[in-house]
Amino acid sequence: MFKRIMGFLLVALAVFTLAACDGTPDPKPEEKKDKIVLITDKGGIDDKSFNQGSYEGVKAFGDANNIPYAYLKPADATNEDYIAAIEQAVGDGATVIVTPGYLFEGPINVVQKDFPDVKFILLDGSPTNVENGSLESNVYSVFYAEEQTGFLAGYAAVKDGFRKLGFMGGIAVPAVQRFGHGFVQGAAVAAEELGLADNSVTIDYLYTGDFKATPEVQAMAASFYQNGVEVIFACGGAVGQSVMAAAAASTDKWVIGVDVDQSADSPTVITSSTKELAISVQQALKAIFIDKNWATDFGGKSVVLDVTKDGVGLPMANSRFRTFNLEAYNVIYGKLVDGTVLVSDVIGEFGDDGNAAKQFETTKVKVTVVPFGA
Repeated sequence: MFKRIMGFLLVALAVFTLAACDGTPDPKPEEKKDKIVLITDKGGIDDKSFNQGSYEGVKAFGDANNIPYAYLKPADATNEDYIAAIEQAVGDGATVIVTPGYLFEGPINVVQKDFPDVKFILLDGSPTNVENGSLESNVYSVFYAEEQTGFLAGYAAVKDGFRKLGFMGGIAVPAVQRFGHGFVQGAAVAAEELGLADNSVTIDYLYTGDFKATPEVQAMAASFYQNGVEVIFACGGAVGQSVMAAAAASTDKWVIGVDVDQSADSPTVITSSTKELAISVQQALKAIFIDKNWATDFGGKSVVLDVTKDGVGLPMANSRFRTFNLEAYNVIYGKLVDGTVLVSDVIGEFGDDGNAAKQFETTKVKVTVVPFGA
């Protein structure tokens, strides 16, 4: 803390010296220009996933409202580097900072009090999740109902005729687990509606342990396909790039993307289990700059965006389903909205211990979930 304070004192001194040398008076507080800065987590704004989806929201709002924006990629994915990037952004004039991902929970818990005049939009996390954490009035915390959009993906896949499914998650954090658990539940409900026998649907299940695209991940995905898996739900950021490469190298194999619509990334992407990242970012920025209702409706609040708020879903317009159509999608989506169909968000309810080492049990039709290599 002392080093950070000293660093900012030095920056302030340098700014004062420059102003004194050129004769320009210090700007009045009300003359300070707004600037939006996104800090990336693991990966960059071209990761075709969480960072990119969030930045697209920043860019769209900034362009539409003539507000400067930028992004910073930290040196590494550590609390220290995230805090350093946030401090740099503030030093560069950021008045609003967008941080995508649970890895920012700890850093935001620190900086929210250091910079009370800066507004923070934290996606997929809350500083209250860390020890002695708090949610200050300058922080808006957004979560998404991953279990619901995962459910829709599993349901649609089975309704479309797939019977051998795969799930490749990144790190076994709650958001990724909820995607997978929803996927299993959706497949089970679809199997029941179709009158399939128990265990007619199998799901090979794996966490890669990271959110990176690597030759090893591609090889694992290729192994899934070689063992008969028809479609893999790639739920781990850049992990999807490796899965898409494996699908492209195979015959008649498919991928379900995650977070954002990934249909343009590969012709193998049949659909994507999406969070409306760009929209939720724009909603928060609109509250700050246009509606001026940040203090009453956003700051200091943590929300879960689900189907009732159009926070999650499948981008049907760009899907490549063979038989599953928009009409069928609207029916099941409506059942989620009105509560006719319920999706559990309880981690561990289906036996997932973080390594998918146990049998998943659904409340209706049993779907066989096979840990990778079992």
